[in-house]
Order: sequence, then structure tokens, then C-alpha cells
Amino acid sequence: MANENSPLLAYRLLGEEGVSFPASGAGGPGGASARKLSTFLGVVVPTVLSMFSIVVFLRIGFVVGHAGLLQALAMLLVAYLILALTVLSVCAIATNGAVRGGGAYFMISRTLGPEVGGSIGLMFYLANVCGCAVSLLGLVEAMLDVFGADATGSSGLRTLPQGYGWNLLYGSLLLGLVGGVCTLGAGLYARASFLTFLLVSGSLASVLVSFVAVRPRDIPLTPRPGPNGSSLPPQVGHFTGFNSSTLKANLGAGYAKDYTTGATMTFASVFAVLFNGCTGIMAGANMSGELKDPSRAIPLGTIVAVAYTFFIYILLFFLSSFTCDRILLQEDYGFFQAISLWPPLVLTGIYATSLSASMSSLIGASRILHALAQDNLFGVILAPAKVISQGGNPWGAVLYSWGLVQLVLLAGKLNTLAAVVTVFYLVAYAAVDLSCLSLEWASAPNFRPTFSLFSWHTCLLGVASCLLMMFLISPGAAGGSLLLMGLLSALLTARGGPSSWGYVSQALLFHQVRKYLLRLDVRKDHVKFWRPQLLLLVGNPRGALPLLRLANQLKKGGLYVLGHVTLGDLDSLPSDPVQPQYGAWLSLVDRAQVKAFVDLTLSPSVRQGAQHLLRISGLGLQPSSPASSRSLLSASIFLNPGTGVCAVSERTLPAPLTIWLKFKCWTLPWWHEAQHAGPGFLR
Repeated sequence: MANENSPLLAYRLLGEEGVSFPASGAGGPGGASARKLSTFLGVVVPTVLSMFSIVVFLRIGFVVGHAGLLQALAMLLVAYLILALTVLSVCAIATNGAVRGGGAYFMISRTLGPEVGGSIGLMFYLANVCGCAVSLLGLVEAMLDVFGADATGSSGLRTLPQGYGWNLLYGSLLLGLVGGVCTLGAGLYARASFLTFLLVSGSLASVLVSFVAVRPRDIPLTPRPGPNGSSLPPQVGHFTGFNSSTLKANLGAGYAKDYTTGATMTFASVFAVLFNGCTGIMAGANMSGELKDPSRAIPLGTIVAVAYTFFIYILLFFLSSFTCDRILLQEDYGFFQAISLWPPLVLTGIYATSLSASMSSLIGASRILHALAQDNLFGVILAPAKVISQGGNPWGAVLYSWGLVQLVLLAGKLNTLAAVVTVFYLVAYAAVDLSCLSLEWASAPNFRPTFSLFSWHTCLLGVASCLLMMFLISPGAAGGSLLLMGLLSALLTARGGPSSWGYVSQALLFHQVRKYLLRLDVRKDHVKFWRPQLLLLVGNPRGALPLLRLANQLKKGGLYVLGHVTLGDLDSLPSDPVQPQYGAWLSLVDRAQVKAFVDLTLSPSVRQGAQHLLRISGLGLQPSSPASSRSLLSASIFLNPGTGVCAVSERTLPAPLTIWLKFKCWTLPWWHEAQHAGPGFLR
């Protein structure tokens, strides 16, 4: 985006270049007409469905059966503590002003800059793409467990053929359904999500009622293969109803082999599975371009969704520990169907959560991609993602994402990518925490969020916990994601990005430099640590490059300032003619590859201008006291390329040695004035 507006622009208080911006339409796809979603439909519903995913129906028994109730509750508290810290940062940034389309990408890029924001935004986009594919493949497998030709158990209907090609066909058909809903717009997606939310809520309600209404029963388990290919003796799980003995037996951990993979479970592996199902807190923020009031809807809706899902998870953990023995929990992860009053309703909930998770991932990915394309960070490669409909729906980004998901589906099973997807999500969460931390540490004047339940401590703890969780889940994926982020950042740095976004790094540098400048005490100055301070007065920059580099070599780690005097009187001019020249002088510094500052001044005469520059250039240090003054040489040297040194004057000053070098320019009158003035010109 060529122009960025401050939060004031969103409230019609200020415009750039005389342009007024609407209060609700800045930056979203299609402008204000596209912002139609309420807090409940745009944030609460997609966030709840994303945080539930398929874990709430098929992994409650896995977590409680292996970890026990106490460790399961500890895992849940730790997971939601990490998520809550990130939610606090999201709320702070979202309530700081106008939030455009792109959700987390917009928040990160406008704080940390296009290099970091673009790299993390692309990784977050890929995470949503792979997450959509994983949800679709999970839905296919759940359907084939019941309707597949190779389905096991007495409940299998065995009607759908199976195999790689068939599974790919089923996944592609489901992706076409999901892509069609997302292509038709956020309104249809919101209505479909609401219908899915009702189905999931009904399924969960039936499960909760079943824990109380169903009588104790024995549940036969599917025979498992033995070590030599033979089947093990059939086992029976027990639903005991509310029983204190069952609860006591389920309190402690009992890690065993996972019957689906054969791997022995540990605290880290079980925690990773639980945390994978909770990484959906950005689903509402990704819809920022379609929300009526994103600054209010994102914080409120996300907090409500996190609190609701946390309560449901705790309730299911307690009910499962009270009523189901460990054999049932460890050997049948889908035991909700076996204890349900109406098993098809539970099956409907499983399918609905998988379908909603895939829709949320696809539409979230399309919004992130559309924001990336609008910012032109990756060039023409993302140009198709800029296309939007008359209603403001970025259908080009949806089709682009649909194609990538289809490619990912060709890989078949994506269990190995599940950890990578979660790590990518955690990288984005850590970046949001880092953005909020940077704004808080920089004391940026434009960072005034209305949400105040955060501090730099929560932000720092959020960054640390996300990084720790990344390496706990998958050290290889964590290292690879950080390496990928570094490569993408280097690519974007080489391409060059927008300079009008306002980087928090500049605010942090100013904050630190100011702090340390104030600590420079001239009374503690010592000759052992003296450094030269050079002021080079340049008349004609076109031929001054050799002299600029010579003075740069003389500075030896000291202060180097380029000065220039423009003749004139500000009282008789309509505007300051000096300010527009700074950009050209900074470009000269870049071209000369010197480490120098630039000081320009406007004065009626060169003599007065040079005196101004001599007084304002430096680190702001006052001369030493007379008692501690040092007799140092101060020389004014005028260099003439033709004749060498024109004049030298010496005097004793209680200040560091300063050398002024002036480059001859015959076209400027002040050079002739300096020649006629003699050695005392600058005294």
C-alpha cells in the first residue's frame, strides 16, 4: 500500500494529502460495503469451531486416558495460558486503531515492517492452506471409517470404495464444496458456519446429556493386531456412570502405546496433540476485513470464544474421568458414539467440525493472501489474488488458495505435516506478542489501545512460551520454520518494501539512543576515550564524493556531520526551502557509503550559517569546565583541490579537536567570501 493512515484517519479526524477516509471501510476487501459481519458470526463462531476442530470429539479420551485427569487439566491450563497471553496482545493491537483486512498479517507487518511481516504472513498463509488440507483428509478418513468398503466394526456400512485415488477424489469433492462456499462471499460463509455451529453445539449437548442419562454398559472394542500379525484377544471397555472409584483410577497418568500409531505416548506427545486442536484463536482476526467494527469485535469475540471452549474442554475432561475406565479411554478414541443416546448425532458433529475447520482455514488463508497481494511484497506472483468481486469478496485469492490446497491433497496423509502446521501458527502468535512488546517498549505515542489488560510482561511471556512450545512439539519443524522466516525476510529485504508503514524499530532506536545520550556526562569525559568530531561543509555535492570519503576515513569511529548552508531569510520566504533537501542529502550519504549525519541550515550569510552548524552539530555536549579544560588544537582547514590548504587557524579551546573541511565550489558566492575572509573566517 502506498499510503498508510494512522488510527486517527479511521475516525475522520485526519487525512493524508487532503483525502478523507471512511470510518469503517479502510483496507478491507471492497471497502465499507464488505464489512457486514457481526461479532458473533464473524469472530465467535469461527473461533469456537476452529478451537474445537475434531479434537473435541476424537481426542478427549486420548488425552485423559494417557495423561490422567490431573495432568490433562495441567496441560489444558498451560495451553490456554499460552493462548490467553497471545489473545491479550491481539486485543491490545486491535483496539489501537483501524484494523484492515489480513488479520494477524496486518498487525505484524505494520509494526515489525514488511520484511518480518511479509515472511510471517506467508508462513501463516501456508499454515492455513495445510490446515485446510489436513481437516479435509481427516473428514475423509472419518467418513471412510463408517462408510468405507474396508471399514472395521459392526457399524461399518461398507459402501464407498477406498484407495489413494478414491480418497483424493473424496477430498477434492469436499474441497469443491468448501471452496464454493468461500468463493460466494463472507456472508454465505458466516451462514454456513452458523449452521455448523448449531450442529456441533447439538452434538456436544447430546454427549453431555448422555453422560448423565445413559446407564452403565460394557463396550466391546475392535480387536487389535498382535506383534506377529495375529489378533489380540478382544477387550471390553466399561462405561461405569458417575463412580468415585473410576475417578480415582483416572487421576494419575498411565502412558501406553497409541493403538492408532503404535508409538508409546509421553507428556510432550499428548500435550502436542491437545495443543494442535486449540490453535484457532486467529480465525476471527483473519476476518477483520469483513467485520463491522473489528476494533471491538476481535477482542470481545475472541475472549468469549476462548472462555467458552475452555469451559467445554474442562467439563468433558471431568465427565470422561468420572464415567469411563482407562481401557475405554485408551482403546477407543471415538467412545462418544458408543455412550451417546443417538450416535448419528455425534457422527454429524465430527463431520461438521472437520468441515467448519476446513472452511475457516480456507477463507482465512484467502484473506491473508489478498492482503499480501495488495501490499505487492512478492511481485506479480500474487497478482491474481488482488481480484475482487463487486461485493468486495476476494474470489481471486480464494481460487488461488483452493489450487494450493488441491496440490497439498495430492500428498495423501498429512500426519507428518500436522506438527509443521502448528509450528507455523505458533510463529505467527509469537510475532503478534513481539509486535505488542515492541510497541510497549518503544513507548510509541501512537500506541494507545483501549484494551488495558496487558503489559510488557505478558507480551514477553507470550513470546517465550510460543517459542518453547514450538521446540517442544517438533524441534526440527521449529528450526526449519525459523530458517524459512529468515530466508523470506532476506528476500523481502533485497526486494525492498514500502517505507511509509512506520517501523517500530525506528521508535526503539530513538528510545534507546535518547536514553544513552542522556547518560553521557561531560563531567566524566576523559582524554583516553576522546574521539574526533568532524563537520564537513559541502557546497556542491556533485563533485564532493572523494572528499566525503576522505573525511569518513579521518573520523575513526567519531562523529561525522555533513553541513550545508542555504542563503535566504525565512521571514521573506513562503516556506522553509531546507526541509525538502534532506532526502537528496541522505541519498548522497548512501551513495558515498559513509557513516555521517546531515545538518542543513538557512541563513542570510555563510558566516552566520557556518556558526549555526558549529553550534548545533555534535552529541549535545557542553564544553568542559575551566578547571578540567584541556588545551587542544582546533583547526579550520579549507581544502582547495587546486592549491591545497588555503588557510589554517589555530586556537586553544576546552573542547575536543574538531576539523572542518570545506570543498571548493567556484559557482557559490560563499566560497569566495571564505577566501577573502582569511584565517579568522570561522573564529
